[in-house]
Amino acid sequence: MPDTPTPADLQKNDPHRPTPTPAPRPAPAPAAATHSADRGRTVIAVSVVEKIAGMAAREVTGIHALGSGLARTFGAMRDRVPGGRSSVGRGIKAEVGEKQTAIDIALVVEYGVVIPRLATQVRENIIAAVERTTGLEVVEVNIAVNDVHLPDEPDEDEEEDEPASSGQRRRLQ
Repeated sequence: MPDTPTPADLQKNDPHRPTPTPAPRPAPAPAAATHSADRGRTVIAVSVVEKIAGMAAREVTGIHALGSGLARTFGAMRDRVPGGRSSVGRGIKAEVGEKQTAIDIALVVEYGVVIPRLATQVRENIIAAVERTTGLEVVEVNIAVNDVHLPDEPDEDEEEDEPASSGQRRRLQ
């Protein structure tokens, strides 16, 4: 006797019956050996974060200088020493952890800028630059505006560069 199809066989072969969807499989968990910590550590120095933040702050229009008066004076003296490097991170202090950083910055602004707007621009620029470059999360950027540079007052560096008005030559080192 020929095999007679059962009702279940007929339903399987019915082209109008929707096919059941398979149950979704859970995504495989990543293996512990693939974590970057298992293959080595990356340590970012405080000075790296300070330099990146300093460059980002200087990009904002309305910043005259970074640092307090004392820090700028010592920095100007350091810049004049042969073989000395200028400090891009002057006026910036950073705390760097494994995944996060916090930054404090001291500014001298140009007269006429709207300080709250300038502070917002500086903060956003620093956060974007540091997070993009280092991969660290910037948890805060504290800004201290220490001075306003007036249009008619010379820079501290310019005052030191002017020759003495008595006609004497500056002593060479």
